[in-house]
Amino acid sequence: MSDTPKPDQFSTLTELLEATGSKLRLYDMGRRIQRVSRLQFIKFERYEIAWPAPLARHAWLALLQTGSANDEPVIWFLKLPLDEQGKLVQAARDYFVQRLAEVWALNKTQESNIPDALKDNPFVFKPREERMAAFHAKVSVDLKQPVSNSHAHAKEYFSGEAGWEQWQFVGYQGIADVAARFAENNNTSLITKAVPQLPAEPLTALCHCLENEEIPLPIAKALLERLQHTMDSGQPDIALVTALIRGISGTVSRTTLASMFERVMQQTAAQHVDVLTAVAGRAWNLLTDEEMAVTYLSRLANNSAGQEVFNAVMRDLLAIPALRNHLLSAAKNADIEQQMQIFQKSLREERKPDTSAT
Repeated sequence: MSDTPKPDQFSTLTELLEATGSKLRLYDMGRRIQRVSRLQFIKFERYEIAWPAPLARHAWLALLQTGSANDEPVIWFLKLPLDEQGKLVQAARDYFVQRLAEVWALNKTQESNIPDALKDNPFVFKPREERMAAFHAKVSVDLKQPVSNSHAHAKEYFSGEAGWEQWQFVGYQGIADVAARFAENNNTSLITKAVPQLPAEPLTALCHCLENEEIPLPIAKALLERLQHTMDSGQPDIALVTALIRGISGTVSRTTLASMFERVMQQTAAQHVDVLTAVAGRAWNLLTDEEMAVTYLSRLANNSAGQEVFNAVMRDLLAIPALRNHLLSAAKNADIEQQMQIFQKSLREERKPDTSAT
């Protein structure tokens, strides 16, 4: 990559990274791994728009720098704090930009000194291994790179030829590659036929990868049928129910997604914290429908872990710009007045200035 930038030369992270001569690709690593357009990120950096899908009051990002064809991509994982409007806390970004520019200015090449820039940095995070696998699978598709060595083995497993109990030998990266490439080489049919047969462990892994994809209707329907079968079993495997919700969440079919929601909310499993957080974390866009939001809030108010979980989930959901007004309206029509009063009191307590040092 080309000449390194100087401190104070740039005011935004986009300008700084692109000034090195590289191309910049951005991915949201929060609720769902997905591409973020350059224009959207620039508007976010300029404080013009809120982050559309925050998680825990942060924007979780992967920044991928690519240079010439011979250069290895450089990847940054950043979590940028958001204010109460869901917009960028610019002081945090400015701190990172300044530190990065200073490190690069003292050295000849940026690649060899990335660890120095990231060391002990509060805005850097390391994704979990399964998220890294899904991210690498998506990037390999976007950059038209070859699949991992474990892809072929995973495809063979999902065909059923080796036996469904042989999942222990399937690499997670291979599963992620199959999920990210469902549109290639008949993978949609392969996945659709495998879903009813898969043991819980590989099905869970597959769902955690499919949640990042706009899956077609055949796969979504297969997952929905498996979800219904699981819930009809008397004592459903909550971990599997949660995974299936996450897998279905990426479907292009709003009707299928709504059907999933309605079926789950009718079950006692809907009181389980993991089930409720799966809906909030991956299928949050359903809650723009007021009827669904009322149903969800009623279930959330009676969750198995009590008020603390209600507060945490409400705080998280209300930070999503597209949801806030819908949820506040639904809260008035749901029988959750007591829980909302306690929640609002907790918010007021958080906002009180700290006078302990005075």
